[in-house]
Amino acid sequence: MQKTVLAIDIGSTKICAIIAKSEGDHTSILGADIAKASGFKKGSITNIDEASKSIKMAVDGAKRIAGMDIDRAIVSISAAYTKNMESSAIVNIPNKEIGIKEINRVMQTSLYNANIPANYEILHALPFNFRVDEQDYIEDPLGMNASRLEVETYIITSQKSNLNNIRKSVKAAGIELENLILSGYASSISTLNEDEKSLGCAVIDMGGSTSNLVIHSGNSIRYSDFLGVGSKHITNDLSMALHTPLNVAEKVKTSHGTLRAASNDRIEIPVIGDEAATQEVSLEVVYNVIYARVEETLMILANALEKSGLKDHLGAGIILTGGFTKLEGIRELAIAIFDNMPVRLARPQRLEGLFDQLNDPAFSTAIGLVNYSMGKFTPYEIDINKNLRHRNEPNATRNEVKLTAIEDNETPSHTLKDSQDDDILEDGFGIVAKNRPTQATTSPFSKFWRWATQLF
Repeated sequence: MQKTVLAIDIGSTKICAIIAKSEGDHTSILGADIAKASGFKKGSITNIDEASKSIKMAVDGAKRIAGMDIDRAIVSISAAYTKNMESSAIVNIPNKEIGIKEINRVMQTSLYNANIPANYEILHALPFNFRVDEQDYIEDPLGMNASRLEVETYIITSQKSNLNNIRKSVKAAGIELENLILSGYASSISTLNEDEKSLGCAVIDMGGSTSNLVIHSGNSIRYSDFLGVGSKHITNDLSMALHTPLNVAEKVKTSHGTLRAASNDRIEIPVIGDEAATQEVSLEVVYNVIYARVEETLMILANALEKSGLKDHLGAGIILTGGFTKLEGIRELAIAIFDNMPVRLARPQRLEGLFDQLNDPAFSTAIGLVNYSMGKFTPYEIDINKNLRHRNEPNATRNEVKLTAIEDNETPSHTLKDSQDDDILEDGFGIVAKNRPTQATTSPFSKFWRWATQLF
């Protein structure tokens, strides 16, 4: 069965909209466009009206190229203003065989046990360890015989105000929000192979104003973090150090930026405040400014890896992606700062159709959104709509399983609680851009029956 999807990557400096279709295992890009992000700052919305205009511009461009209209979208969200936690749960298996219903029940119970703050909303609930009776680290418990099922879950939440601002901006652009996906999660989907997921690795998506870190271990996300620094900060540093306008500093970065070796050559650039006048600057100064900022950024990310407590689980090392990573020599510097761990520079996995223009690290998140919508996510998860998604469950339309969730006012007594050039986008290093689920009503009898069946 054919499925068409609209994916919108809301970045700090650009909005990328992609329309893709899938038929069986084949996914192809029908249309894509990018627009400069306005109304955003470090991953969050600061002006809903400006943000909606940016989103609409990118979406309208993708629609024109694809030659079709689509009004439902899967959208990325930055890790800014997220709060993460772990939780666990145990349920009995009355019929001694684990089905989707039992997996949903144990995961919903782990959410109930998490004590999520009132001003936060669930973004993803990702199980990283299933335990069947006394067997630990079961990859997929579906179909197993057991009397008890346990789960340990990594839960990613975001401030409700931040989520509502994104919803309003997307709606104002004339688009219905189908799902929200953490940008780092989407990037990992488009860049990691199965060996890297199995061995454990850290995916660092370095963009224009932000850097997002997720740690994959045991085929699931175990940790995520956010740093409000990106390639735009290099441009700002160069502008101040060279006393030149921001648009000139951006061009100097993209044309002469390197981390490999300083040059004694000199270039002529205009002076800020008097662009009719020019000055000569040494490329050695450019090198020193860029090196200092990139070194500082990578050191902060290395400290985040240490803080995670999972550094010893990164058998496949570090995966770097995002527009920032196109800076020459960044891999060699990263290897030195990350204690000689393996480092790979990653582009998104190739799709059919109009993919060539998106074959760039700056579009890893956008391609990851497309892959997610086609069912290429972790084996199980509960999404922002509180649906249990299961990538192996046959469902040609959504690849999601809508099952009854535990209501907020119900107590599952069977559980054990354990737990500024408009033509250049900064994060692309030269990428050119132009300037809801409804809940059914439930009768008291149905609630009582659901509660009673969960006891056994």
